[in-house]
Amino acid sequence: MFDLVLRGAAIVESSGTVCADLCVTDGRVAALLDPETPAAAKAVRRVDGCYLLPGLVDAHVHLRDPGLTHKEDFESGTRAAAAGGVTTLLDMPTDDPWTDSVGTFVDKQRLAHGRLHVDVGLQVALRRDASDLQAIRALGPVSFEIFTADVPAAYLHDTQALLMRALELVKPLDTLACVSPGDQSILNSVAKGGIDAFLASRPPLAEATGIAKIILAAAEARTPVHVRQTNSALGIATYRRMRGLADVSIETTPQCLLFTAGDYATQGADLKASPPARAPEDRDALLAALRDGMIDMVATDHAPHTRAEKAAVYESFADIPGGMPGVQTLLATMLHFVASGDIDLPALVRMCSTNPARRFGIGNRKGSLARGHDADILVLDPRLDTHIAHADQLSRAGYTPFDGMRVPGRLTAVYLRGMLMHEHGRTAAMEPAGKVIGASKHGLA
Repeated sequence: MFDLVLRGAAIVESSGTVCADLCVTDGRVAALLDPETPAAAKAVRRVDGCYLLPGLVDAHVHLRDPGLTHKEDFESGTRAAAAGGVTTLLDMPTDDPWTDSVGTFVDKQRLAHGRLHVDVGLQVALRRDASDLQAIRALGPVSFEIFTADVPAAYLHDTQALLMRALELVKPLDTLACVSPGDQSILNSVAKGGIDAFLASRPPLAEATGIAKIILAAAEARTPVHVRQTNSALGIATYRRMRGLADVSIETTPQCLLFTAGDYATQGADLKASPPARAPEDRDALLAALRDGMIDMVATDHAPHTRAEKAAVYESFADIPGGMPGVQTLLATMLHFVASGDIDLPALVRMCSTNPARRFGIGNRKGSLARGHDADILVLDPRLDTHIAHADQLSRAGYTPFDGMRVPGRLTAVYLRGMLMHEHGRTAAMEPAGKVIGASKHGLA
């Protein structure tokens, strides 16, 4: 007997859509049956006319826990994720303290226990004086993060020699190295000032140079790498020409796909992040890469700050805390691109669920509704629409840069391992049911 059967929907995978009834047992997908096939079950739900999608996997999230919990914490960030259909978060290591050792990793696992509304994978920052990497790897991080600009000196790999050494250290760990592209020399050469100075300190050239260096180093080291968010025409062109040299993937974010530098006039500090919003032609090149499949995944870089922090007066635009909330709006913003015809639902699943799960070593459980995978299920009703509003946001940031956007399609239910977590805009689960999960095999194949 099945625990749950969802009847009457079309199941969306990265490969296409099929009409089937989805059966759940012990938190996993137990069977996909021909529609209306008799099946004994403890519970049967009709979801006629809806789509079932695998829960989204957001590969780039800052939950701010530990140390920065006035901005966000495990409970608030994962609650927001569940409300938006993101059932797995991959948490970045840039908290206080940074996650960079066995001790800080174990402490973060302990802090997360019993406070997660969705599943969370942890990522580790690679120090320049890295040690005990095999012991850290044994704990199950989903990646080692390497930074090439704009971070404290202990984590700064700002030369090709340092980057090569970092990738050589990661290679024997059989895991994924993620690198944020940039050029510290360009950043250092620009004096602080207004928005124009901020843009000049992080130009497309810095991003493209970073991407080229990453791919060349990955080719030489033979280490799988993932390039963190890109948003420039030059960066995408560089990646397009060079990606065949190495085992490499790339991401972007909804804000990079939707905003340009002109939006600073209305959004101001709320939109301040790195990389900065760029020219319309950069955004157009990114959209073209989204359409033709060059973008491997779309993540959010969810990095909330309080309203007071964003609204304070700073000497320069660069000093404004960088980042914005995003986990609750990932699905809705991607549905905008489905409605515009830039992508279809299978492409949404590919970039926001299947590819990140596979690339970060959790594809044996996440990113698909195939038999044996975790029953992380989104019920999407195409007959309704979604209106994104500040008032509905559950992140401690209390706002969204996408306020006012209306898109076709509405998320009506979210299941995590077969448990109903969110339904019709309200939290359904009484207690947090998420877990810290670890990586196994990495790759996009």
